Amino acid sequence: MLDTVDYNDPEAPEKFVESLRTTGFGVLCNHPIEQTSVDAIYRHWQAFFDSESKADYQFNPDRYDGFFPAQQAEAAKGRLVRDIKEYYHFYPWGQCPAELKQELDTYYQRTCGLASELLSWVEQHSPAEVKALYREPLSDMMAGSEQSLLRVLHYPPLQGDELPDAIRASAHEDINLLTVLPAANEPGLQVQRKDGSWLDVPCDFGNLIVNIGDMLQEVSQGYFPSTTHRVVNPEGSSQNRSRISLPLFLHPRPEVVLSDRYTAGSYLSERLAELRQVEDTDKS
Repeated sequence: MLDTVDYNDPEAPEKFVESLRTTGFGVLCNHPIEQTSVDAIYRHWQAFFDSESKADYQFNPDRYDGFFPAQQAEAAKGRLVRDIKEYYHFYPWGQCPAELKQELDTYYQRTCGLASELLSWVEQHSPAEVKALYREPLSDMMAGSEQSLLRVLHYPPLQGDELPDAIRASAHEDINLLTVLPAANEPGLQVQRKDGSWLDVPCDFGNLIVNIGDMLQEVSQGYFPSTTHRVVNPEGSSQNRSRISLPLFLHPRPEVVLSDRYTAGSYLSERLAELRQVEDTDKS
């Protein structure tokens, strides 16, 4: 099991960053994200995904905001089998059902603020030689950014006709700096150990799960490793239940220099192109 860090512990920043460094994940309890808010979002968006009106908010292919149906769900890098999921991409500047926007925007702003604080913990506890790699302070990379993405994920009940290779979320790494995720309403999230085995991530309602993305790995030249994770299919009676998940992907401004190879914008464009390859294959 992954150790849980109490957000209010005076040593929380150091303990949290150490967990990130060694496992790629940190689990926080007693954090400032209200559980009642998360629970309400889960209920309201379950109703959205159960409705026919979701088709009215089809994603914009140029801006990537809106609803992604299961037929257009992403596949992990290197895979051609789509994940078993549908989802909604929320940005404050993007489209959103009017009755759901205020609640989601409030959550977005609060969680972005917490994520930026956690990023400052990472900076604070980076060794001097790693700090020297940062082209600007990590906390400054978020100033004025409108790129952070809140994804409302719905993993529908299994129907029994899924492709043999398909799972809810195949093994992957995130693109961004940090991902902040309240525990989902159903288990299934796993992280890969260094020996290749899989570890269940605690799904106690109220926990906040944070993981490193590829951009933080790039900017630290591998000191903070982006850890592979997945969401496995449920078994038994759990196959009949939906799973709702609410990851916030913390993204810097596009012009931020990550390394000699990439800006944040060029890195994101390259990774999105890789994710679109499955769509291009379907059209060929």
